[in-house]
Amino acid sequence: MKKIVPFNKDINFDAYIYEICSISLEHTLSLKENNIISGNFVITGTYKMTDSSTNVDSFNYNLPFEISIDSKYDTKNLIVDINDFYYEVMDNKILSVNIDVLIDGLEEKEEKVLEEVRKTDILDEKTDEEDKKVVDIDNNEIENIDNKNTETNIKKEVRNDEEKIVTTIFDDLDCNENYVTYKVHIVGENDTIESIIQKYNINSSELEDYNNLSDLKLGDKLIIPTND
Repeated sequence: MKKIVPFNKDINFDAYIYEICSISLEHTLSLKENNIISGNFVITGTYKMTDSSTNVDSFNYNLPFEISIDSKYDTKNLIVDINDFYYEVMDNKILSVNIDVLIDGLEEKEEKVLEEVRKTDILDEKTDEEDKKVVDIDNNEIENIDNKNTETNIKKEVRNDEEKIVTTIFDDLDCNENYVTYKVHIVGENDTIESIIQKYNINSSELEDYNNLSDLKLGDKLIIPTND
């Protein structure tokens, strides 16, 4: 099961922003105790203060994030990552960032299935007690009761099989599975494929595995694989 959690933050700059030249996003989000996902978004980049400026200034911001996962979900296979990232400069002094957090691997716990099984077992016990109270019944009634008991036994076997299937599915899940992480880089005015490769210490083939580099434009989002 996948969930998308939106996050928005307005960052006030001390200086005038004429143009954002480059920007990238990383995160330290992870699952903590009591089903809490917490960590920071790390936003870095460069900007120009004037149109005629030949120099660029850098910025770096840590934005805290925390969310609680309902206890009805099993989080042993939880994946937390960035689904989308976009920004807007407002009044040349505010950087408004919008981040969509992807939460994947959520599964509802099997307690509900077990509750249904327990409820049905209670009903079966009541039926057995009522059968014991029957006296002076003829052969036809005995046959009817035997048929009911046979159907009940069949239902119990089906339920037991279903419970075994559910348990087997959860037992087969590998909680040690590793997942690829990546950074999101938004192409700036002075960015080239060579400068991006050098910045993130990767090679061109790794970059091409995740992106179409045939028509790179200002503002394009690139997925940068990491070895973390």
